[in-house]
Amino acid sequence: MINETALLESRSLRDGVVDRTHVIDKVKTLSLLPDGMHVTTAMVATYFEVTETVIRAMVFDHREELESNGYRVLTGSELSYFKQLSGIQSRTASLALFPRRAVLNVAMLLRDSEVARQVRTYLLDTEYAARTRPVDNFVHSPSADLDDRIDGRIAHILGKTVVPMLNALIETSGEQRRDLISARADIHRVQRKLAQHEQRLHRLERTREQRPLAGVMASIDAMNWREFEQHIASLLRRDGCTGVEIHGGSGDRGADITAYTADGRRLVVQCKNFAPYRSVWSGEMQKFVGTKTLHGADVAVYVATCPFSREALDIADQVGVTAVHRGLLEAWSAGAKLQVLR
Repeated sequence: MINETALLESRSLRDGVVDRTHVIDKVKTLSLLPDGMHVTTAMVATYFEVTETVIRAMVFDHREELESNGYRVLTGSELSYFKQLSGIQSRTASLALFPRRAVLNVAMLLRDSEVARQVRTYLLDTEYAARTRPVDNFVHSPSADLDDRIDGRIAHILGKTVVPMLNALIETSGEQRRDLISARADIHRVQRKLAQHEQRLHRLERTREQRPLAGVMASIDAMNWREFEQHIASLLRRDGCTGVEIHGGSGDRGADITAYTADGRRLVVQCKNFAPYRSVWSGEMQKFVGTKTLHGADVAVYVATCPFSREALDIADQVGVTAVHRGLLEAWSAGAKLQVLR
């Protein structure tokens, strides 16, 4: 898998994923100009929570790459026309514009922006999923059914018509007998291959039918942190919790969600929308233990889209924190109820 350092340092790697502009809005919403296609330097700086000076310096260092992804500076009549077309009120003599590709390009270049780091993380997760997704060579479609029927018909014709005809010819033949016997052997081989192909199709179809419904974790993995917190809040409400409040962001005192269980116990929840290959470490769990105490919670739940380290689980067990790992999260999202909420 491509790592973040390689992405920051290799233009060829960046070029390979720059089309995946949908990841921008998975982290936070990118506000666009009235034309619905571009943003200014100031808007880029706002999105990445850095100064315009940082963006300009980055453009200076990587201008050619950014221009290849649509970055441009308008002046003169072109600028006047764009202002008229988009309704922008500006007295500047020039205007730098970034399309979404260039914004994603910026995310892959900015080292000291937390938002850019989150975009890179989501981008790398998407790249990893695309590279490791299993390939199912069998595609069930009307044409596949048609091929199956054709294979069966061919096998039937060979067995009921061609082979008996060859048998009769062999019985009455002279010098062609050896060729006819060879031809019959070839047809038998074709019949066996057709039978094997039909069996394979049936096995694949059974596997397809028995495969569990996909989508629960795939949809969760596609969420940004805000959507993930909203999803967990909806599960709490579904399971009878009241007073569910989302506090995500600064000022939450370590609690992403607070609520009361159906029987009145105070509940505090930490939500971590991490990449599946990450782990929640002991230090992160210890921090949440302090949050539980701070909020005077009777019930503490740490929900993550990844596994927990052995040390983190030990701490959770010692202090009474419910650790909801990826597998348990999938079951909870699919309808099961957490033991601690019963």
